[in-house]
Amino acid sequence: MTRTLHFCTLLLLLPAIVMAQTSTTAKSPNGRIALELTLDNGTPSYSVSYDGQQAIGKSALGIVTNMGDYSNNLSLKGTETRDINKQYSLTNIKQSHVNYAATELVAHYEQDGRQVLDIIFRISNRDVAFRYKVLPKRDTRVCVVKEEQSFFSLPEQSTSFLCPQSKPMGGFARTSPSYETPYTLDEPVGKNGWGEGYTFPCLFKVGPQNIWVLISETGTDGDYVGCRLLNKQGGSYCIGFPQSGELNGAGSTTPSMALPGETPWRTITIGTLADIVETTVPFDLVKLKYEASQDYSSIYGKGSWSWIIGMDPSCNFDEQKRYIDFSAAMGYQSVLIDAFWDKQIGYEGIAQLARYGKEKGVGLFLWYNSNGSWNDAPQTPIGKMNNSRIRREEMRWMLQNGIRGIKVDFFGGDKQPMMQLYEDILSDANDYGLLVIFHGCTLPRGWERMYPNYAASEAVLASENLHFGQGACDAEARNACIHPFIRNTVGAMDFGGSTLNKYYGADNQHGTVRRTSDVFALATAVLFQSPVQHFALAPNNLTDAPAWAIDFMKQVPTTWDEVRFIDGYPGQYIILARRHGDKWFVVGANAEKEPLKKTITLPMFEKGTALKVYSDNAQLEGSVKSIKQTKKQQVSIVIPCNGGLVITNE
Repeated sequence: MTRTLHFCTLLLLLPAIVMAQTSTTAKSPNGRIALELTLDNGTPSYSVSYDGQQAIGKSALGIVTNMGDYSNNLSLKGTETRDINKQYSLTNIKQSHVNYAATELVAHYEQDGRQVLDIIFRISNRDVAFRYKVLPKRDTRVCVVKEEQSFFSLPEQSTSFLCPQSKPMGGFARTSPSYETPYTLDEPVGKNGWGEGYTFPCLFKVGPQNIWVLISETGTDGDYVGCRLLNKQGGSYCIGFPQSGELNGAGSTTPSMALPGETPWRTITIGTLADIVETTVPFDLVKLKYEASQDYSSIYGKGSWSWIIGMDPSCNFDEQKRYIDFSAAMGYQSVLIDAFWDKQIGYEGIAQLARYGKEKGVGLFLWYNSNGSWNDAPQTPIGKMNNSRIRREEMRWMLQNGIRGIKVDFFGGDKQPMMQLYEDILSDANDYGLLVIFHGCTLPRGWERMYPNYAASEAVLASENLHFGQGACDAEARNACIHPFIRNTVGAMDFGGSTLNKYYGADNQHGTVRRTSDVFALATAVLFQSPVQHFALAPNNLTDAPAWAIDFMKQVPTTWDEVRFIDGYPGQYIILARRHGDKWFVVGANAEKEPLKKTITLPMFEKGTALKVYSDNAQLEGSVKSIKQTKKQQVSIVIPCNGGLVITNE
């Protein structure tokens, strides 16, 4: 009798159990990436597999607003799927022409009989991305997003390659977080950085499957906050909002939204290291926000700057005139004049330099402090970029004097007012035909496509650290073998490197000592992608650096049509190729103690192609030789520790 009652009870409960869990699947166009979207007792979650192997385990989804909690108690109203096929062209990213194909899955959720939320997925052959669309609630047309329940569950045997988020209002002049912390490599999952999570992008190697996963975000603008990745436990990570102390404590850590409103995209690149290095997902998912006031591609190119070698004292009229002459001798398009120019040169002096540069075919970029009230950075010009009226007056003066662009430094975090400031600077600068570089700043999030006058961001432990400390010089090769896999794969990186000085000092006899070779310097000019490159070269390099190195640095492009990953491992070594027109640049760097010996296949060079090879011997002495491509299209290489490699078709 009791058994019969239990059986009947189970039969009655069975429909409820079935209804409590729903599942929807979608695949990438090539079928290798599969997404499963589940609603389990009102809570949405997802998982992702690659070639049938788990890449992201079951991970919670949802968003909590001041209108309601849309991470549970949901019911699925329905789903829609469609194929996306589109093409676009950008001259300022790693690939000039992109064919984007993806499967879009939109899930509509209700709560208490009212549609409240859509979760939108895109699954391409390399990437999974998702975002939320929050719908109005009767007459409520605005909301505050209190938190995201966006999780990423990685197998616990996975290892991580991460950049810890720093605490706010620390470091130099209380300018952190400035996204310039060193990476930890191949560490087990389960840590939370320095207690504040990690700066995007975040790279993982998934357990024995040997699948690589890069987690980041794109499409962030003044309508949201910049986010980070927080570890919850083991391999479980989630989206985190800014820290309360950012922006000197001003402003909320939570974004406000007009409704209907969409969050930025959370992106997951999945597959091999080639998939990671070659992904275009930060740009695939975003749209142009305003029309360009001019053709900015004509301003892209190479430039010089005195500060990295000569520091603040070099920011004087005579030295900047000398650097204009140097840029002209190199065939470069610009000179970046760094901090304190308003005090040490003056506005009239800058106008004179701009006129002199125009005669030489060299334009000027000017440095500015972003402040504001968010840190103690004393460098001037200050109090210009944070105020719309003053900023536009300053930009009008720049337009009148033919200034080509600006480099704005020392931002204050990722709260919504700071993200609005980035967007406002870009928008105003476009009105006056100015390119914009950001420094001491957050990660770019699809900005190359969103803002036509955006050039690059630092958001990395960049070249100034090579001047400031010998430890950075000692670790230069290691760091160079990280960035193409992580930071630079999601956006243009303003590094300011490729020095040919032996010392970081104006006389090239004192200061920190460069440990890397001249060929390494040439290789990083290609490894580090940015459409505007202000290299750390100096006028003395015209006579004290090898002629072949100077000749290469005169000719190396800053815009690319294609990138191909060849071989490498984060922090150990990297070999990749970039194409500009019909010319390929195959470059490599080695951070391992032992020489890197490889036979690499280069199918971009046909049999018999004349190749020019720049390489180092064991003493890091560089040389150039010419060879012919073999029938097997292979080249045997040796790269010593701290050395480099460059192969081009002649």
